[in-house]
Amino acid sequence: MKQTMKMTFILALLTTFTSCELSSHIERRAQIINQHEDTILQISKENRMLKMKISSLMTEITSLESKNQYLKVQLQEAKEGKRPARTIASVRPVSAGNDLVQFDVYKWKPGQVLAVAEKEFSLKNFEKSAQFFNTFKTQFPGDKSLDDQFLFQAGVASFESGKHYDWAVQNFESLVEGYPTSKFYRGAKLWMALANLKLGHHEKFFSTVEEFRMKYRNTSEWKILSTHYEKIVQRHKKN
Repeated sequence: MKQTMKMTFILALLTTFTSCELSSHIERRAQIINQHEDTILQISKENRMLKMKISSLMTEITSLESKNQYLKVQLQEAKEGKRPARTIASVRPVSAGNDLVQFDVYKWKPGQVLAVAEKEFSLKNFEKSAQFFNTFKTQFPGDKSLDDQFLFQAGVASFESGKHYDWAVQNFESLVEGYPTSKFYRGAKLWMALANLKLGHHEKFFSTVEEFRMKYRNTSEWKILSTHYEKIVQRHKKN
């Protein structure tokens, strides 16, 4: 009997020791796995950043190659006496000497133009972004990337540039007419109204305000429009 109790006690001790050791082992393994997961996530993030840098550098390289090829052709033609060599600055600008695209010089491909437009948009460089969006529309009118998101970004960039309100209206009109079920639909109407206001098209602005007052009074867009409307009314009262 005593021997049986002694064996039972020893087995209980062994079981407790083994259980503690197993728990400790599992905890150590879990910590190692978590560390590996953190490392993998960090490497994955760094890999994405490197891919973005590579893509940006490839675009710059292509741009420089196009520029270099253009200059070689100009130099060769000048040597052969075909015509005097022209500098890049002599290429006809898109807008009053502020052509940031210079499509005739760099011969951009569709993906390159769109990549620059979206990159500059994300960096809030709206003038450059607007010019690249507008160039994409002009040079590649049948491209499949000309969807509602493209038109919305192009319109916002044009508006925020503070210079191209007419481009903004064109983009938002195309979105509203071509994509009536788009998630950007109400936003496009709002931005278009504000662009029309900037252009002095007050009737179009007030028409949109009335539409929102009747249909979309519980939206964030209405709050923005109504604020502008109230400011205009107060300004007229003062005058």
